[in-house]
Amino acid sequence: MPRYFADSAESIVADALAGFASAHADLVSHHPDHGYLRTRNRSPERRVGLVSGGGSGHEPLHAGFIGAGMLDAACPGRIFASPHNRQIFEASRAVAGPGGVLHIVKNYTGDRINFGIAAERLAHEQIPCARVLVDDDLATDSEDIVVGRRGTGATLIVEKILGAAADEGRGLDELAALGAEVARRSRSLAVASAAHTTPGTGGRAFELPDDVLEFGVGIHGERAEGTTPVMPLGQLVRTMTTRLLAALPDTPRPRVLALVNGLGATTSLELYGIHHALTAALDDTGVALDRSLTGTLVSALDMRGFSLSLLATDDELLRLWDAPARTPAWPL
Repeated sequence: MPRYFADSAESIVADALAGFASAHADLVSHHPDHGYLRTRNRSPERRVGLVSGGGSGHEPLHAGFIGAGMLDAACPGRIFASPHNRQIFEASRAVAGPGGVLHIVKNYTGDRINFGIAAERLAHEQIPCARVLVDDDLATDSEDIVVGRRGTGATLIVEKILGAAADEGRGLDELAALGAEVARRSRSLAVASAAHTTPGTGGRAFELPDDVLEFGVGIHGERAEGTTPVMPLGQLVRTMTTRLLAALPDTPRPRVLALVNGLGATTSLELYGIHHALTAALDDTGVALDRSLTGTLVSALDMRGFSLSLLATDDELLRLWDAPARTPAWPL
């Protein structure tokens, strides 16, 4: 492992989880026997537990958003691999409230299967369970893709809004419907100039010439259908923004919440420049930017790239977004 500061590719996830739990011991507890982390702080009004998870390598998603106002538990799998259904079942059983548990699932085959098996096991124990499927990736919005759009950056938006709603004491069906609506209103698109480094080999997952960008890359290093020539940042962001806006549902007044997200190796200096370009692109189209969040929040190991996520918002969604949260990685 020439590029990663870790003892081995096999130990990197377990060591990171132990260190994360130690660093944030006031906020989360680690249950290594069952492979999940859970919050130490939960609103007494919350009737439904919120559980999410997925492959490691996307930090701070999901573990970084465990805590008051967001997730009750997160289940990390191996790097870019779904958590086991046993992890999800144990985490769900541990944090289920009197109204049950809601799973927030990114649209990948492994995640859907394992969360589905866990839900079946919960049903056997009479624990109500529902699912919100996040499928925001515009690059995979094609009838040729059987599984549909991938779940990417908008997962964080869903987790934040549902966390606030759960703290108001909303029931399982209401939360599931709200999550589905937030997912419906969200789209994301990512670009990269270099792939992530594979922990097992120390090499790049794929190679790109210096003069092109991967346009529509996935958060597991999935190649896009094509590349685009390197272009000025303003032009690139304008192109991405135009496509995202065209994919959002029509609303009476065009207004959005935006996530400018680094994929692992993109600096804050660059990300704020991207935010500036996004603001200009939205101004040019007459779309109001109601809220925004910029940082590395849904990474892809050390991929050199960024994603933009837009949510067609309204006053109620903004109120929930603005609600307080205290987790290891929530910045507001």
